[in-house]
Amino acid sequence: MEDKDRIPFRLLLTADTVGGVWTYAITLIKALEPYRVEVALATMGANLSKGQREQVSALPQVTLYESNFKLEWMDDPWEDLRVTGEWLLNINKEYNPDIIHLNHFCHGQLNWGKPVVMVVHSCVASWWRAVKGENAPQSWEYYQKAVAAGLQAADVVISPTNAMLQEARELYGPFRQSQVIFNGQHTTAFEYAAKEPFIFSMGRVWDEAKNIKSLAQVGADLNWPVYIAGDARHPVTGEILDLPNIHFLGTLAGKEIINWLSRAAIFCLPVKYEPFGLAILEAGLSGCALVVGDIPSQRDIWGPAATYVHPGDIKALSSVLNHLIEDEFARNIMGFRAMQRGLKYSINQTAFEYGKVYSGLLYPTLPIESEKKILI
Repeated sequence: MEDKDRIPFRLLLTADTVGGVWTYAITLIKALEPYRVEVALATMGANLSKGQREQVSALPQVTLYESNFKLEWMDDPWEDLRVTGEWLLNINKEYNPDIIHLNHFCHGQLNWGKPVVMVVHSCVASWWRAVKGENAPQSWEYYQKAVAAGLQAADVVISPTNAMLQEARELYGPFRQSQVIFNGQHTTAFEYAAKEPFIFSMGRVWDEAKNIKSLAQVGADLNWPVYIAGDARHPVTGEILDLPNIHFLGTLAGKEIINWLSRAAIFCLPVKYEPFGLAILEAGLSGCALVVGDIPSQRDIWGPAATYVHPGDIKALSSVLNHLIEDEFARNIMGFRAMQRGLKYSINQTAFEYGKVYSGLLYPTLPIESEKKILI
């Protein structure tokens, strides 16, 4: 069916401006353009940056509703969340969307009067299990109850990996319907250049989940330099990491990241917790040999196309990296596997899968074979 024949519809999409959900939301909106989807983008967490405003301005089908209301994982957010609920219902009344797509949890049970899709990108309880090795403390009990209520009220719960969905079911289920839709990226946006002898990583070095500090700690044992796109300064204490063979690059723009990834022979992110990982996907699409944390979500995504290291095993991390440094054949094979695997995670496929979910909710009795004008 040609794009002009598809029925246009309206989507209310929530996004926070302070994490990876922002990239997910903007990338998905752009990929939904061929499906004639008009989007009310409701933002929370903080006001948009100049760069974020430019991204929204480049999307003609988007109506922006901006706020800086607290998110559910922030300190004492509950009054903000109550007000946020009223704000979202007013947007629902004014914009009159056909589908509600929530990328946070606590408003799933509002009286939307529309089908609700809710995406489990991550959550505090699963983060705590993975990073701290124990259940979240009692102080998070109210949060967990609010998350469970929202998820159980949603018509469809979506997760970016089987591993994350299984954990969400254990923590918050049962759900009405659920399925996995892998995140995606523009696969042609990344480049493959002649690989150079260095290891690359990116992220906040103090982020316990990303575990980049482990990579920084083994730098002196590696035969190649390590470059990290991120800040060496701790955001609270001001402490600056100064370690042998580690080069911090600060915050890089998108084109700079593409350039570094295209030249990096090895990309390393020994994550303790990463429900998907767009940075790792970008490295795979750039033909880097991947070394990642041995956690279920990463095995779910990468299968035999990555090398896995237990996040707490510093000695093994050093050994694996030096093996890849010394073995050019193995490094090239793993880089090729990563690129081939990464091509599976196209944002166009992601948008197609979301389109099927939306159309299934809008037209629940319509057979797939129908020649009526539907989304897909």
